[in-house]
Amino acid sequence: MSRLTLRLPDSLHRQLSDQAKQEGISLNQYIVYALTREATVAYTVRPVSDTDSQKAAYAAMLEKLGRASFDEIRAVLDERESVEPEDGLSADVVARLKQKLSSSK
Repeated sequence: MSRLTLRLPDSLHRQLSDQAKQEGISLNQYIVYALTREATVAYTVRPVSDTDSQKAAYAAMLEKLGRASFDEIRAVLDERESVEPEDGLSADVVARLKQKLSSSK
């Protein structure tokens, strides 16, 4: 265990002493507890709340990225390299997948 000398304002020292007394523990134990709690909070993952500012930031990001028309997207997709299907994918399976993709438009 290590030792630390710490200068505290009198008001903070009184407040911590009072809280330790209420908990029925020593001032040292209370300070160790409080520091441990604060150090743990720094490493705790918290969900991000769904706020209007986040929605606005997301909308702004989408606007900055720009929009593409269906024809522009289709042109980019048509320029893709054509590759042979992986082993295990029969021509029948590929045909059914293509049919599902075209019917989902």
